Amino acid sequence: MRRLHIAPTGATLGATVTGVSLAALDEPTWQAIYRAWLEHALLIFPGQHLSNQQQIGFARRFGAIERIGGGEIVAISNVKADGRVRAHTPAEWDDMMKVIVGNMAWHADSTYMPVMAKGAVFSGELVPTERGETSFADMRAAYDALDQATRALVHQRSAHHSLVYSQSKLGHVPGAQSAYLGYGMDQTTAPLRPLVKVHPETGRQSLLIGRHAHAIPGMDPAESEVFLEGLVEWACQPPRIHTHHWTAGDVVLWDNRCLLHRAMPWDLAQPRVMWHSRLAGDPVAEAALPPVAPAAATH
Repeated sequence: MRRLHIAPTGATLGATVTGVSLAALDEPTWQAIYRAWLEHALLIFPGQHLSNQQQIGFARRFGAIERIGGGEIVAISNVKADGRVRAHTPAEWDDMMKVIVGNMAWHADSTYMPVMAKGAVFSGELVPTERGETSFADMRAAYDALDQATRALVHQRSAHHSLVYSQSKLGHVPGAQSAYLGYGMDQTTAPLRPLVKVHPETGRQSLLIGRHAHAIPGMDPAESEVFLEGLVEWACQPPRIHTHHWTAGDVVLWDNRCLLHRAMPWDLAQPRVMWHSRLAGDPVAEAALPPVAPAAATH
C-alpha cells in the first residue's frame, strides 16, 4: 500500500498506477484502486503481464463479468487461431476484421445490449511496433463543457443503440456465413438510452453517445445522424482525451459508464493481440429505457 503511486495523465481523465501487482492485491490496495478508478475513470497499469486467469481474477473484484461468446475473457485480435494474420486489405476484410476496424470509431461497450457494461479490464499481449494505441474520451468533462442550449436539448433526447447499425457502415451484415456471428450482431432490437447518463456511484452526469447511437426519436434520421456525429466530434477533443501507447504486458481499466474509447489505426499486416474482460453493468442503473411507443416518437 505504501508503494502505490497514482499519477494523473494531465487530461481530464486517467492516471497511471505503479507500485502494485494486480495479481496479488491486498484489500487496502484494492480499495485505493477502486477509489482512483471512480475519480479518474481510466487507470493504466504498466508492465503487469497478467495471465488470462489473473486478469479474470482482477476483473471479478468488480462483480460479475459480462460473458462474450460464453467466456470471461476474449481476444480482440487480428490473428487467427492458426497464427496467421487476417487479410488486411479492405477488399479482403472478413467480418471479424470489420469489427476490429469498427472499433476504431469512438464508442462505449454494450450500449446495444439490454444492460450496458460497467467497464473493462484490457491488456496487451502482442502490440504493433507502431500505432495501435487505445484512446479514451471523458464524457463527464464533455457534458460539463456543453453550452446551455445543447445541454437542455440532450436532456430531452434519447437514442437507439445497435451494433448491427454501426457495423452496417462497414458492410457487415449478419448471416450464417459471417466470420462474426456473435455478441451484439444477434440483437433484433436497438435499446433506447438517454443522451445523458447519471453515474450510479459518483452521481456525475456524462454524455452517452458514440458510434452505436442513432435514430433519436422525434428527429429526422438524417438530422439525428448529423447531430450525433457532430456531438462526438466536439466531445472527443483535448483536454478530454488520453491516448495510451501500448507496451506488451500493460493493463488498462476503464469506466464504461462515463468514457468513450477507440482503437487507433495501425498497419493491419502487423499482429495485435489484446485481451478483454468486460465488467457487467448493474441491471437497474445500466438498463436501457422502455421502448418508445410509436405515437410518442413524434413528440
